[in-house]
Amino acid sequence: MKIIVCIKRVPDSESRIAKAKDGASVDTQGLKFVLNPYDEYAVEGALRLKEAAGDGSVTVMTLGGEESKETLRTALAMGADQAVLLKGQPSVDGLGTAQKLAGALEGREYDLLLFGKQAIDDDNLQVPAMVAELLGVPCATVVVELQVEGKVVTATREIEGGHEIVEFELPGVVAAQKGLNEPRYPSLKGIMQAKKKPLEEVDVGDAESHLEVIEVMNPPGRSAGVIVGEGADAVPELVRRLREEAKVI
Repeated sequence: MKIIVCIKRVPDSESRIAKAKDGASVDTQGLKFVLNPYDEYAVEGALRLKEAAGDGSVTVMTLGGEESKETLRTALAMGADQAVLLKGQPSVDGLGTAQKLAGALEGREYDLLLFGKQAIDDDNLQVPAMVAELLGVPCATVVVELQVEGKVVTATREIEGGHEIVEFELPGVVAAQKGLNEPRYPSLKGIMQAKKKPLEEVDVGDAESHLEVIEVMNPPGRSAGVIVGEGADAVPELVRRLREEAKVI
């Protein structure tokens, strides 16, 4: 089985995010970047499918600049066989990114395309389904269980209030959700081997954005807590505030 995992370089969720001087972007000075956490589930899922089959290959692909090589090397250190850097910048809206990925994938052999369900920097949750539509293949998103038997994929999707089980024939797209697996940590041996694994570079140019970011804003700060009283005597005032101020009852 030939599996391609599309990944993205994103800011570390534990980093302190600040606005850039233009007010419409994030200040990347000193900002730590990592492999998108949802993509880690996709990479791990691909590796497990390959290991279960006993053969095949796992290729990781990303759209980005030279700095994205570090992210690709992380996936290679986890166990991926090879990497592809599509040199160009992703789009803001996701469609341009999907078009670049789909264009690069059309000329490659694959059985299964794996993505994280979304990137934590823009939270669009769009690219996997868009790529599937552009390629004309089936797609299952928000997947928490995955099985492949022959050419048939059985995926359990997380939906509101429960789960949905879908089946489709390869080739197809799967977007991984948290809970699909527990991603492995790159070993020292894997990190050393990653330096020798093939990393192909393809110049595809920047993706076209159909949206423009006007402003980036910090979330509003939390208001200070209020002590309304002690014991049973505080209940009437607490209820009043919940009803009239918080409007939750």
